[in-house]
Amino acid sequence: MPEIRIGTASWTERTLVESGLFYPKDVATAEARLKFYAEHFDTVEVDSTYYSPPAERNAVLWAERTPPGFLFNIKAYSMLTKHPTLIKSIPKVLRGSLPHKYAEQPKSTDFPKEIVESAFDMFHSALSPLKDATKLGCVLFQFPPWFLPSPEGYKWLELVREKFPSTCVAVEFRNRKWLVTSERKKAADFLKANGMSSVAVDAPWINNWEGPLDLTTDIAYMRFHGRNRESWFKKGIPTEEKYRYAYTQKELKAWAGRIKAVSEPANIVFVIFNNCYQDYAVTNAGMMKGLLVVPQADSPRRTG
Repeated sequence: MPEIRIGTASWTERTLVESGLFYPKDVATAEARLKFYAEHFDTVEVDSTYYSPPAERNAVLWAERTPPGFLFNIKAYSMLTKHPTLIKSIPKVLRGSLPHKYAEQPKSTDFPKEIVESAFDMFHSALSPLKDATKLGCVLFQFPPWFLPSPEGYKWLELVREKFPSTCVAVEFRNRKWLVTSERKKAADFLKANGMSSVAVDAPWINNWEGPLDLTTDIAYMRFHGRNRESWFKKGIPTEEKYRYAYTQKELKAWAGRIKAVSEPANIVFVIFNNCYQDYAVTNAGMMKGLLVVPQADSPRRTG
């Protein structure tokens, strides 16, 4: 039987914690929140590692604070996906080697090759405690809309595979050129040949919301970003407003059928809710568990 693991893209998102709708009042520390979250779900996607590389000590604590069988999916650092990267977020040992021009700008998307490769190596190394504890699911590479299906794009994907040789790598494309007929097959064939999982999404930038589902390894990965199209493309609004969308039972039921279908050839299916606004993600994750009759953990309950 395949494993269907359902969770959210954060257990510490600010509006979730402040809402009081998931965590009891006496669950007020990082350790307590992770333990409480793990009572309800058997997987989580770590979002903070996109903004700053993880410390190995954090990986040790995550492993210690969760039960056997719990899996962490780790979102790749922005530099590793060609997103704008805050200079101050770069590890000090690497920041000191940057050319002087980088000290004069808050962020950049273009870094010397040796810095990028070192960042890859440090990121990979920091996840060792999770891997040793058999609690590392996938490393998620969420690429930006300007990451195109070009020779340079495929070369970058080759670098990703090279730097994570024995790790589940999940790839999310956000430029539609990766998802159209001819390029979609080429991209899927490339991912399959390199043992990388294609991420299926439900998202505002998809015309009919539901993106294509291509199983390129025995691990299927799905992410639900919400359908708040109006806010998604607005500038100058808080990030959490882009994810302010609660899926209806009808919308999730349509996806449940697709998930069941892909779970038959897959060994593991990750279903991650990234509509992290107050308790929207945990509630929708619980609803999806009900639709799929997933028994691993208790469904989340409102506590406030």
